[in-house]
Amino acid sequence: MMVSLKDIVPAAQNNINTQFILLDKGRTAMEGGQNKTCLALVADEKAAVHLQLWGDECDAFEAGDIIRLTNGIFSSTRSQLVLRAGKRGKIEKVGEFTMTFVETPNLSEIRWVPDPNNSNKYVQEAVISTHSRLFPPMP
Repeated sequence: MMVSLKDIVPAAQNNINTQFILLDKGRTAMEGGQNKTCLALVADEKAAVHLQLWGDECDAFEAGDIIRLTNGIFSSTRSQLVLRAGKRGKIEKVGEFTMTFVETPNLSEIRWVPDPNNSNKYVQEAVISTHSRLFPPMP
């Protein structure tokens, strides 16, 4: 079942199936000398989020690509909340340039805390920024 980005919450298991457009991509960095990584800003019609790309994924996708994520994960990496494919997930280009999107809210710019009523879930505590601080909104 496909979910909207606004409906994803941090979790430790892979189970997010969603589709979005890649708006902007940061520079590629080397992780521990061997793994290439880069961060991207992606969005759908309801929300935006930072997407972590690994290895060949960094070169495979460009701004304007419409991407489907299967069995993805939304979790913290180096104190930053990012959406990613993880080891069991799959990320693929399914089109380009024809998707409605918004840049706010950005789910990576929200502070999430454990739900006091259910320790297996997270809830939004505060909005750190209404938009991506890594990819400022275009004028």
